[in-house]
Amino acid sequence: MDPAAGRREPTMRDVAALAKVSTKTVSRVINGLPGAGAEVTERVRDAARTLGYRPNLTASSLRRSDRRSATIGVLFEDLSNPFDAALLRAVEDRARHSSVLVLAGSSEDDHTQQRELLVSLSARRVDGLVVMAAGGHQDALQHERERGTPMVLVDRPPTFGATDCVTTTNRASSRDAVGHLAALGHRDIAFLGDRRTLWTSQERYAGYVEGLAHAGVPLRGELVRTDLHGEDLAAAATTALLDLDRPPTALFTAQNLVTVGAQRVLRERGLHHRVAVIGFDDFPLADLLDPGITVVRQDVPGLGRKAADLVLARIDGDTSPPVHAVVPSALVHRGSGEIAPS
Repeated sequence: MDPAAGRREPTMRDVAALAKVSTKTVSRVINGLPGAGAEVTERVRDAARTLGYRPNLTASSLRRSDRRSATIGVLFEDLSNPFDAALLRAVEDRARHSSVLVLAGSSEDDHTQQRELLVSLSARRVDGLVVMAAGGHQDALQHERERGTPMVLVDRPPTFGATDCVTTTNRASSRDAVGHLAALGHRDIAFLGDRRTLWTSQERYAGYVEGLAHAGVPLRGELVRTDLHGEDLAAAATTALLDLDRPPTALFTAQNLVTVGAQRVLRERGLHHRVAVIGFDDFPLADLLDPGITVVRQDVPGLGRKAADLVLARIDGDTSPPVHAVVPSALVHRGSGEIAPS
């Protein structure tokens, strides 16, 4: 027989009886409201611990005057991607300091899935949202924002107003990376990018074009490959580039999984010490390869902390104008981006 069968969960009345206070006082202490002295507060907490009392946060949020649930929703593209996972951890760490729980999901860059997750989070009465918008239309996000839900977009800015966002120096950092390759003498620099519907992809491609122009290097259209969603497509594109009559001597891979796919092909062909590579976004073990992978490394913890700070401030009533915060990226030299053309 299950020993928990028939066991009654302790209630707020039980805590009040043990602590010898009113249920109203217990409610104040549990919900962090003023009005109870230090000695009474400690007595209530001791009673709650003794009884194993767990507050019903959903019910208490309905009773509280501010209607808060002490939760925020996080919607990123793919939580299995190291970038998204690190970003979530940064948001979660900052939220935890404010005693706020994070509910997270992956949209897979699918508008329908993003909309369904938004509805689900809204039904759970989250106090705010941190979202990596799916590429293309942002109608569902705009609708949720117009309903009054505090929202911060991270990595990709909103296409609608009155909404905070946090991004990095996509264009400028890409321009610097291509300039670094050109300064080594490379004139055949390929671009391998993610989906063209993504703002980040567009910005990184613009930086690539600007970097070539600034260095006086002609743009070769056949060296540009986009819509590479995942390692396999990136590997196929890299293979095609290397098979050209005039193959690239350097690659600018504008997303971490694209970098991984490109590296796989270079190593299979024994070209990883001959073809230079700079990737946008770091990834695990990139520094342990031979050569180490030179990357444009985003300050992922900084992006997450800033996004969390903004949404928590909005939840607390900040009505200042919307913010577009930019957290700089840095070019990290490890060897692959320092290979000169043969």
